[in-house]
Amino acid sequence: MTNRLTKQKRLTISSKLALAALFTAVAMPSFAGHNQGFTDFAKVIEAEPIYQTVEYDTPERKCWTESVAYQKPHNTSATGTILGGIVGAAIGNKLGHKKSNRRIGAVAGAVLGASIGNDISRNNSGHSTTEYRDQKHCEVTHRIRKEEELVGYRVTYKYHGQTYQTRTAEHPGKKLKVAVNVQPTE
Repeated sequence: MTNRLTKQKRLTISSKLALAALFTAVAMPSFAGHNQGFTDFAKVIEAEPIYQTVEYDTPERKCWTESVAYQKPHNTSATGTILGGIVGAAIGNKLGHKKSNRRIGAVAGAVLGASIGNDISRNNSGHSTTEYRDQKHCEVTHRIRKEEELVGYRVTYKYHGQTYQTRTAEHPGKKLKVAVNVQPTE
């Protein structure tokens, strides 16, 4: 019977040593500062789209042509002014009694006659005529357009009985690839 107990004791001790060696081999990289990470897949419960409002400003230039009225004066002639000056000088010359008075009268008559002749010419020439010309006008307006753009997804997923949330740029589908990192807690 002693032989038998000894065999059982040896088996137990050997088993314990084997288990200890296995745990040491598994734990060694963690103790050495290495992370035991791997990837796995989690079940996606919900993938809710996230939208953002974006504004687009589009300048638009609009041009049109419209008729604009302007006054065109008749061609005025200097004939009335000249004739008025000559007639005024002749009258002023006749009114003076002495030679010096005649000169002063002629100058004053010429100035007064020229002014009167100019006024008469302007009044006789009629009014200016109204003409129309096309004029181009332009104006810049801004058209603002708002759009909802998809910017990502709020994903709820389950991994080993725990529920988590994350944000992704693309729809993940039914499964989400996750990074699992195993480290000892002390």
